[in-house]
Amino acid sequence: MLDERQEEFSAIRDGVRGLCAGFPAEYWRHIDEQKGFPQDFVRAMTEAGWLSAMIPEAYGGSGLGLAEASIILEEVNRCGGNSGTIHGQMYNMFTLLRNGSDEQKSAYLPRLASGELRLQSMGVTEPTTGTDTTKIKTTAVRRGDRYVINGQKVWISRVQHSDLMILLARTTPLEAVQRKSEGMSIFLVDLREAIGKGLTVRPIPNMVNHETNELFFDELEIPASNLIGEEGKGFRYILDGLNAERTLIAAECIGDGRWFVDKARHYARDRVVFGRPIGQNQGVQFPIAEAHIEIEAADLMRWHACDLYDRGENAGAAANMAKYLAAKASWEAANACLQTHGGFGFATEYDVERKFRETRLYQVAPISTNLILSYVAEHLLELPRSF
Repeated sequence: MLDERQEEFSAIRDGVRGLCAGFPAEYWRHIDEQKGFPQDFVRAMTEAGWLSAMIPEAYGGSGLGLAEASIILEEVNRCGGNSGTIHGQMYNMFTLLRNGSDEQKSAYLPRLASGELRLQSMGVTEPTTGTDTTKIKTTAVRRGDRYVINGQKVWISRVQHSDLMILLARTTPLEAVQRKSEGMSIFLVDLREAIGKGLTVRPIPNMVNHETNELFFDELEIPASNLIGEEGKGFRYILDGLNAERTLIAAECIGDGRWFVDKARHYARDRVVFGRPIGQNQGVQFPIAEAHIEIEAADLMRWHACDLYDRGENAGAAANMAKYLAAKASWEAANACLQTHGGFGFATEYDVERKFRETRLYQVAPISTNLILSYVAEHLLELPRSF
C-alpha cells in the first residue's frame, strides 16, 4: 500500500527540502552556538502547513497520516536541520485529536493548524520515577469545576515556545486502584495562564540545544473542562500518542543517518591522504557502507510501524522496534562520519559534532533502548517481566 504512494511521498520530500534550503547549515550552526530557538524555521514550517499535516481537513489541516508526517521530520534532519524543535507539535496533538471532545477539538485544532497556538510540550516524566510512569506522584484533585495540580515534572521540552501542554497526573492514588496503570488522567494546560500562577519553570542546561525544563506545580488550578477523555484512563491515552512519537523519532533518526552517510561519503571521496582518497581504503569504506545498510533496514521497520498505525492497528511493537533500530543506526552512522572526518569532525564548521550530539539523544529519549529490549522480551518473546 505504501509503495503505491511513492509519488505523493516524493512531492512531500521535495516540498520540505525546498523549504529547508532557506535554512542552511549556517543557520542551524548559529542557533546551536547561541543556544537559541529557530523561530523563523518553525514559523515557515507552520505557514507552509507541514506542522498541521495530521490535523483533519475539517479543522484546517491536511488530514494526512503518520507516514506522511514521518517523511516531513525525516527530511528536516536529512537536510541538516533539527526536527526536535518541531516534532512536539506533531505527536502531542495526537492525544487531543484521538481522545478530546468535539468541543475541545473545535476550540484548539483550527488554531493549532493556523499557527495561532502551539502545542509543543508534554508533561509526563518525573525526577523520582523516570520511565516508571505508573508511579508518578503529580496529582490532580477535583474541587468543584476545577482541578488542583501539585507535583513536579522533569525533561519537559519547549515550554517557553508553547502555548499549551499535555499533562499526565494522578487523579486516583496508586494504592486505591486495582491496576497500577489506572487512575491517571490527561489534561490540557494553558501555559500562558499557568506560568507564575502555580507553575514554575526552571530550564536545564544540557549538552544539546534541546531546550528542556523542570516544572514545579504548586496548587495550580485549571478548569475541569481541560480534562481530555475520561478521568482515570490517561495512561491508555498517552500510550497511543507515544507509539506515534516513537515512530516519528525513528524517522528523524533515519534522516540523521542519511545525513551522516552523505556527509561521510562525500568527504571520503574528496579527502586525499598519502596520495589517494581516503574512501579508497576499505577501513574507511566499510563503516560507511555498514551504516547505510543498517539505516535502510531501520527504514523498513519505520514504514511497517506507520502502516499499522495509519490502519488503526496495534503499532506498539513495531513502533518500539523502529525507534530502536533507527536510533542505533543513526548513532553508528554518526560515529562512522566523525571517524571519517578525523579531527575536522570536531570542528563546528563541518556540523558533524552538532549532529553527533543531537542524534545521541535518541539512545536515551523518548524511551531508552534498554526499555525497548525489555518490552520486546516480555511482550513478544513471553519472557518473565524484569521489573
